[in-house]
Amino acid sequence: MKRRLTFSATLVLALSWPLTSAAQQQVHSLSVTQATTEIKIISSAGARALVDACAAWAEKNRQIVAIAVLDWGGNLIESHAMQGAPMNAIDTALLKAKSALRWRRPTSETNKMVRTGENLAPTFMRDFPQPGALPILVDGKVVGAIGVSGADGEKCGQAAIDAVFKGISLTP
Repeated sequence: MKRRLTFSATLVLALSWPLTSAAQQQVHSLSVTQATTEIKIISSAGARALVDACAAWAEKNRQIVAIAVLDWGGNLIESHAMQGAPMNAIDTALLKAKSALRWRRPTSETNKMVRTGENLAPTFMRDFPQPGALPILVDGKVVGAIGVSGADGEKCGQAAIDAVFKGISLTP
């Protein structure tokens, strides 16, 4: 038994030695550009503009909403509850935004997947797959999410994304 254990340990070390050396050579040949990646993030001003645009859309459509904007890492950048929003509205908007960010799709799509039984993971992963949130994509990459609690949340969020990232005016 002792001889077999020694042989196994020696074999593992012998087989891993060239891989370690090759891996080290590969690491040393990486440039800083290859070892890093550039990411776009939503600025504070961009997040505030999203909230303002969503609130403007909601006012125009006579709706009361609460809004939460997250960056690509799930950090809350900006939130706002319109006067008259329920006490839990900000929490709901935040939960929706986190779900849209995690699943990288509108929460209405995740909701359909859960309701049809196609994917029940969001129900036990502490997600909130209720319609009202959208991931924010720039150049095809998710840079954040906007969650809206109340009324037509996804329409409000899409109007805000369009206004801020496509320069569309929300004024009549």
